[in-house]
Order: sequence, then C-alpha cells, then structure tokens
Amino acid sequence: MSHSAQPRPMTARRSGALSGVATVPGDKSISHRALILGALSVGETRITGLLEGQDVLDTAKAMAAFGAQVERLGEGEWSVHGVGVGGFGEPEGVIDCGNSGTGVRLIMGAMATTPITATFTGDASLSRRPMARITDPLAQFGAQITAREGGRLPITIKGAADPLPVRYRTPVASAQIKSAILLAGLNVPGETVVIESEPTRDHSERMLAGFGADIRTERTDEGYVITLQGRPELRAQPVAVPRDPSSAAFPVAAALIVPGSEIRVPGVSRNPTRDGLYVTLREMGADIAFENQREEGGEPVADLVVRHGPLKGVTVPADRAASMIDEFPILSVIAAFAEGATVMNGVAELRVKESDRIDAMARGLEANGVQVEETRDSMTVHGMGKVPGGGTAATHLDHRIAMSFLILGLATEAPVSIDDGEPIATSFPDFLPLMQGLGADLD
Repeated sequence: MSHSAQPRPMTARRSGALSGVATVPGDKSISHRALILGALSVGETRITGLLEGQDVLDTAKAMAAFGAQVERLGEGEWSVHGVGVGGFGEPEGVIDCGNSGTGVRLIMGAMATTPITATFTGDASLSRRPMARITDPLAQFGAQITAREGGRLPITIKGAADPLPVRYRTPVASAQIKSAILLAGLNVPGETVVIESEPTRDHSERMLAGFGADIRTERTDEGYVITLQGRPELRAQPVAVPRDPSSAAFPVAAALIVPGSEIRVPGVSRNPTRDGLYVTLREMGADIAFENQREEGGEPVADLVVRHGPLKGVTVPADRAASMIDEFPILSVIAAFAEGATVMNGVAELRVKESDRIDAMARGLEANGVQVEETRDSMTVHGMGKVPGGGTAATHLDHRIAMSFLILGLATEAPVSIDDGEPIATSFPDFLPLMQGLGADLD
C-alpha cells in the first residue's frame, strides 16, 4: 500500500451461488524467497508465477538496490542475475519494505553478515511491528543495529565484517525468525543452527537446498534442529511459484458459506507446514476435494474443489497454529456460520501481525452480530448459522482483515462494509475481479 494512498471503503452483499475457477496468485512466502535467493546466487534465476503484489514488488526493488539485476519479463515472469553469497553492495537509499513483515525481516537477515550498512523503513503498520525478535539474533552474528524505541523501524544495520556462527533457539514459532537467521548464516564460516519447538513453514529450507546449500533438519530431544553450512556457492535455479494457500483461503471460504456454491481452485500449495487450515476445515465437515495432486517447484500442489455444505464448530489445537497462522482471520469468518463454537488456541502471534488480528476480527465480528470471546492466546467464535451483518469493520491497514470481512458479507443477512480495501493489493491485487467473476456481490 502506498504511504499516500487514500482509504478505499468497500461493501459486500449477500450473493447467489458462487461458481467457476478461482486462479489465485502465486505464494507470497515463496515469491519473497525466490527473489532473495536469486539475488544471492551466481547466474540467472528465472521465476514464473511470482506474486506481483506490492509486498513482493518492494522486495524486488530491494534486491536491485543491493546490486542484483532484477527484470520483469512478463506477467509473473522475472529474471534475477545474482551477486553471489556475500556479494551485496551498499544501497544508495533507504530500503522501503512498505507493509511487508516477511520482506523486511528476511532482507535484514540476508545482509546482516556482509560488511555494508543499510537502513530499513516501512509504512505505518509495519513500523509498529516488533523487530527485536529478528535483530537480537542478528546481533549475535556481529551485526550492529540501531532501532527506534521498542526495536521498531526505521532500523539501520551495519553488517558484520567477521561474522560468527550462531546456535539459536527461536522464542516463538516463526518462519520469519528462522529464515532471517538462515539467510544470515549463508555468509558465515562454520555451521549456523536454528532450533524450533514446533516446525514452521519450511519454504526456506526447501529452496536453500534447491539452490545448492548444505542444509539438514533433524527432530531431536531439543526440538526441530536446522543446520546450515556457511559460505556455499548458491547456483541459480528456475523457480515455479505454486499458488498461495493463504490467498486460496478466501474464495474457498466464500464457497463454503454461500449456499449452492461450487468452485475449483487450481494449483494450490499443499505444503504440510502450511496446511493447517485445510485440515481444520475437513474436521469441520467442509466439502473439499484435493484433485490432481502433484509436485511443482519442489512443493506439493493440488487442485481444490470446494462445495457449500453444513459445518460444525471444532477446537483447533495450539500445536497447529504455526501451520495456519495467516488463516485464522478467515477461519473466524467461516466459524461464524458453523454450528456451535470454534475455539482457536495458540494464536498469540496474531497480535503482532500487520494488526492485532485477534482484536480486529473480534470487534468486526461483534459489529456484525457474532459473539466472540478472546484471551491473549485464544479466540472463540460462537457459530450462529445466519449471521446478521450490517456492520462496518476497521481493517487497520491489514490486507487479510479486509478480505475476511468482505467474504463475511457475501453470506450475511445485511451488507458488510470495510473502511479501507486498499491494503488488499499487498498480497492479492486481483481479489475483487476474481471474486466478482465467481458471482460475488462486491464493490
């Protein structure tokens, strides 16, 4: 979202049965990593299916600022001529990562063990998000970091000239922390080790291995131990980006709650570290079939066929949270139409996303007649079959909050409005025409 963009109020109305094919964007997590690893490799990396949302475009600009040759060849097709591990040059200006927590955290990791200095900033939402969880381990490598009070952006990092290998246990389940440390470890002699209590999305490990890094994951008494051997020569690779399961969740949810609907969502990632929402939906009784299961770009994918049907509330265990952390907002919308209560545990991390997503969803659902209970680490939605609607939800510059409430309004008795749909472009630029093409009443 542009820092100067004007708010864009939007409204969703009760719709007839949805049908058709929903071709969702490329996976945002993989798109960021493809650009960064392409920039750290030797040779040309060709990327197809890249998500061209603002978050990823900001990462592409950043890689160019550090010296990589980054070129758009066509829709979703990009070329990155890398500078190799340790080859980043000092950028001339400030690195503006807009709204992207993934982008800024991974890029800080990628440059923290190279002896250059860079300053990072972002929009109002990103500037409120905690960065000490990234900068603290980066300082252990030897990087010197200056941040605003509370460890927040803008942040200036002077990369370590003689970096030291790090062994680090992540304090929370976060693929961003893990990935930033692994990217920093690329330019460090010896082994960098990350230990997780619960596994988080493993796109970085898969892609690092694909680019030629020596990386392994073991389950031990300590937890999940990821070990990276430093100073590899990464080799440029073609990257086919699968479609984003987090973006797919929105048309999937719409089909589940709008009576008579049946849609197909092709080529969606079924990575087991990202599959928690779909496991939960099947437990709720959702009619979802996974067809044409295959592997693309090192990631398992499938076509989803989704039909409307009755749903029941369930309890989501805390140990599943990491595999669906971005999908809890839309799950809370689905839960409003289920029979009984849906209890979501282990969700404290939602409070430090683009917004406090627990609070944002709770207030917006309550404004539309849904009973919600929350604690620091849980959220309970009491399903009611028919949801009154009629309210306006504050999105807090958060793309997932915005899309979730627009999906809610497709099945409520009265229309649902949001104060600003502009942030949707950060991850799903074609959300509005895609949903309208399925029959959704959105404007």
